[in-house]
Amino acid sequence: MKLLLKGILSVLLVGFLTFSWAQRADDVIKESSQPLNEKYLDDIVERKLTIESRVVPYEPLREADVPWQRTVWRVIETREKMNIPFRHPERSLFTILKENIDNGNLIPFDDDRFTNPLSQEAIASQLYKIDTNTVYDPETYEETIEITTTETNPDDINRYRIKEIWYFDRKHSVVKVRILGISPLKEEWDHEMGVLKYEIPLFWVYYPEARELLAKEKVFSDFNDVFPMTWYDLFETRFFSSYIMKASNVLDLRLEHMFTGYEEAGLDVLLESEKIKSELFNFEHDLWEY
Repeated sequence: MKLLLKGILSVLLVGFLTFSWAQRADDVIKESSQPLNEKYLDDIVERKLTIESRVVPYEPLREADVPWQRTVWRVIETREKMNIPFRHPERSLFTILKENIDNGNLIPFDDDRFTNPLSQEAIASQLYKIDTNTVYDPETYEETIEITTTETNPDDINRYRIKEIWYFDRKHSVVKVRILGISPLKEEWDHEMGVLKYEIPLFWVYYPEARELLAKEKVFSDFNDVFPMTWYDLFETRFFSSYIMKASNVLDLRLEHMFTGYEEAGLDVLLESEKIKSELFNFEHDLWEY
């Protein structure tokens, strides 16, 4: 009996000491500035949805399942309200593409057929401008030549060009679209006259190759700081505004070149663009009878 009482008392004593120790441990006040996981977060929680996002692979497609297709080139004007995320000052689309090209994760091409990859020297000449300036020494009056390298400013990229293919999927009896390439456009100005001379594509990126990388990059939203959309989602859901500048044709002409005096045919080009857009959307509807 005494041994039983001693055992019960021992258990109660151990339990009391354990509870007292746990209570003292809980009473320890932790400073709110103490970093979590040995790092400071510029947020209230650690965001992992974008990092862990996965790309949906393209569905298998046979040549026999595509009886009709048409290639279309579009222009995305980043100064439109819907396209403002393209101009984000920290992580614009141009910055993302340029970083991945510099890191070797993306191959830049010189043409929209993706047959001529750009060398490092060629892409450097496109993205960086080398100038020489004459500097005078005020003491010796000697002239020296300094070489300065100017990097392309992302704010100067006002428009993007995308190449896509609209096709009819016989297997599912629907019209679908796939983006093939993305190209940032750089404007060349006549600073003396203050007029725009022309714009040129800096490089072309093969979109199917860039999907995995774009799926890890978040798109900024004015309405929600945790907007769960990536650049991959934006392009796949076509959450952007654009207009058609060219559709596949025998003479390989742009819409503006199809009109006489095309320098002043802005309205005609816009109407023709809307006409092609309507034809693409109505193609599937016209296949059915009601």
